[in-house]
Amino acid sequence: MLMERKESNNVISCENEFDRLEKVLVCPPAFMKIEEAINETQKHFLDENINTEKAMEQHRNFIQALHANGADVVQLPPINTFPEQVFTRDIGFTINDTVFISTMGTEMRKGEEVILQDWLDEMGIKHEKIESFAIEGGDVIVDGSKIWVGVSSRTTTEAIAELQSKLPDHEVIAVPFDSQFLHLDCLFNIVSPTEALIYSPAFDSETIERFKACYTLIEVNEEEQFTMGPNVLSLGDKIMLSLPVNKEINEKLKDAGYKVIELDISEIIKSGGSFRCCSLPIKRA
Repeated sequence: MLMERKESNNVISCENEFDRLEKVLVCPPAFMKIEEAINETQKHFLDENINTEKAMEQHRNFIQALHANGADVVQLPPINTFPEQVFTRDIGFTINDTVFISTMGTEMRKGEEVILQDWLDEMGIKHEKIESFAIEGGDVIVDGSKIWVGVSSRTTTEAIAELQSKLPDHEVIAVPFDSQFLHLDCLFNIVSPTEALIYSPAFDSETIERFKACYTLIEVNEEEQFTMGPNVLSLGDKIMLSLPVNKEINEKLKDAGYKVIELDISEIIKSGGSFRCCSLPIKRA
């Protein structure tokens, strides 16, 4: 089992998506494969499937990049019955000093969250379980007192209401989007106090206007949405991890003053998630 010094609750804190990343949970894609296509990206790569050895190498490079930029990286143990474990973002999400444990939206992924809960118990980290079916961290985007939560095939309005009841001092905002897409963070991602990436065609006009009231929106095109353009990971200080294939959005970020670290995890994104999906921040400062 994981061996690590127990930590006190006061070192756990995430108030947004863009402060400096100090501690993050990942899981190696040791048993990653597409068994049944559960999103549009997986359908595209079902026949080709995933080269696990290549995915593992890319994930090691991802961990090295996190370390190089000051993050303490904790690896959860991969289990051969969970082919999607690399996407640690979905099993929970940190808001302020609490890690909220997800209720997974598909049978294939049920049980992954138990591994997270065991680690949190072992470390003595404050956590709460969302009991309503269902909510996954890929739909939860945190920005101070505002929590944007996608209404998707993996996250229900009932679970969003439960989250609001647990966070009375926050505004939890339900965000509907086109049902063909998996999670909100495949379409929308806050990268600074004033800027967010967006694939606008997935949202209705009312939702877009609500986003515009809070952020300058940086548009992602259709091709780069498919290659997970919005699913960048902020390391803090306007440093972003992004895929080299997403050339247009990378240039837009650079033009807006961001340092973009281009890292290839093309084997992993075949299963429908990129850098944000592969990381569960526990502490940002």
